[in-house]
Amino acid sequence: MDKENLLSRTKKFALDIVNFIDFLPQNNEGIIICRQILKSGTSVGANYRAACRSKSKDDFIYKIKIVEEEADETLFWLEIISEAKLISNQLLSSLLREANELTAIFSSIAKTSQLHKSKKD
Repeated sequence: MDKENLLSRTKKFALDIVNFIDFLPQNNEGIIICRQILKSGTSVGANYRAACRSKSKDDFIYKIKIVEEEADETLFWLEIISEAKLISNQLLSSLLREANELTAIFSSIAKTSQLHKSKKD
């Protein structure tokens, strides 16, 4: 997966999260989860953009690990929404799938980058 594709994909994911939160209930649980998932879901793309502009290999690895953490945190909140049955719709399924895929992609990028760095050191 190339950089431009990931930039586009993570931006779309952020927009999907922004649109998704309107479906969450406006009770205490929904409001708290809404804030959490909005922060983590939108930061995946923002932090990936920052990683693309990193100043060094170490900086890139550090920032990609943040992207991985944010994608995984978003996955966690989507799982909570699903398991708590706060909503049930098709958008939740596609967001769960995309969060899983993005977490796997950025985990792989982090591991590969670390491996390449270790070989050069």
